[in-house]
Amino acid sequence: MASRTVAFLGLGAIGRPMAARLAHASGITLAVWNRTAERAQSFGREHGGRVAASPADAARGADVVITCLPVSADVESLLEGDAGLLASMARGAALVDCTSGDPATSRRIAARLAEQGIGFLDAPVSGGTSGAEQGTLTVMVGGDAALLEGVRPVLEAFGKKIVHCGPVGAGDALKSVNNALLAVNVWSTGEGLAALAKAGVRPEVALDVINASSGRSNASMNLFPERVLTRAFPRTFRVALLDKDVGIAAGVAREQKVPSPLLQLTAELFRLAHVELGEEADHVEAVKLIERWAQQEIA
Repeated sequence: MASRTVAFLGLGAIGRPMAARLAHASGITLAVWNRTAERAQSFGREHGGRVAASPADAARGADVVITCLPVSADVESLLEGDAGLLASMARGAALVDCTSGDPATSRRIAARLAEQGIGFLDAPVSGGTSGAEQGTLTVMVGGDAALLEGVRPVLEAFGKKIVHCGPVGAGDALKSVNNALLAVNVWSTGEGLAALAKAGVRPEVALDVINASSGRSNASMNLFPERVLTRAFPRTFRVALLDKDVGIAAGVAREQKVPSPLLQLTAELFRLAHVELGEEADHVEAVKLIERWAQQEIA
């Protein structure tokens, strides 16, 4: 890969290992920034790279700026002002937003950047922290196909499957629907197993049959055996973020005037799970709410 200067903004649970892959990739000069400065300084001590004082400082001289923040509004908030990205990004540079964001805000960001000759791609990722660490993430990209090809060598540091999904906002829309399907499967599997447990069917027996039959899903094959039956519930992806993603998917369906009672109900259920379980609970812990309502533990 030709030498590239990259800025990475947002060193959260998935952003940090993504940035680490870039820090150790051949031909990349990396700068990092995080809203909590100590997290960026810790990253610098562990992986090297320049620790920037502001978004503008990170983006100065960068060919590609990558953002990975909780919501699209966080990315939009980094654009303006003396410390903002527009103060230092050069014409011809590209902003690649790996936030699991919303299409409308991404389109607004793209339009604002285009006024200064800066390209934009929405590029949310799937594969979790383990995929980020191993460089095997799926990257769903919305925006100009030629711009994607220009930055693809950078994305390949952390992405194994990089797919052009359509115009700006398409990556966000696809990611939100993907996560909504995850939510549907977690919730429906929880309801089904709770009912079966009350009917006298042991959950491990139920899953053995389901996973050899047509009702299987990632939830039944992996999440429930590894997290629910064991009561481990590792905190890998917060229910708060899944609540946000399902809400985006429900909004996409409404915007496109697609009847979507299941997506709308799932959005309501995960909003309730978020409220009941709090900000730090893992998404699979939504099952605890089903168990509470059913007065039946799935284990």
